[in-house]
Amino acid sequence: MVICVFIASSSSFVAIKKKHQDVVRFLEANKIEFEEVDITMSEEQRQWMYKNIPPEKKPAQGNPLPPQIFNGDRYCGDYDSFFESKESNTVFSFLGLKS
Repeated sequence: MVICVFIASSSSFVAIKKKHQDVVRFLEANKIEFEEVDITMSEEQRQWMYKNIPPEKKPAQGNPLPPQIFNGDRYCGDYDSFFESKESNTVFSFLGLKS
């Protein structure tokens, strides 16, 4: 399976861009194969992302913000979950990978 990081390349929010860069830098530094999926370029991809995030992980209002991380069709989590797993040294488990 390939790790997919759903991003929004045309986001004007600096915080979203920094989160995206943090995820990508970590994956590159650890030589983890991944693919970036830009939801601003594909309505189909955006809808797929929204549909495949479990209801309990969606915000009470609005749509989930990128970056959102998947391992194939399996939802791993959002940036906050990624950050928590990075802090606790459990990112490989979070991503569904063997270390």
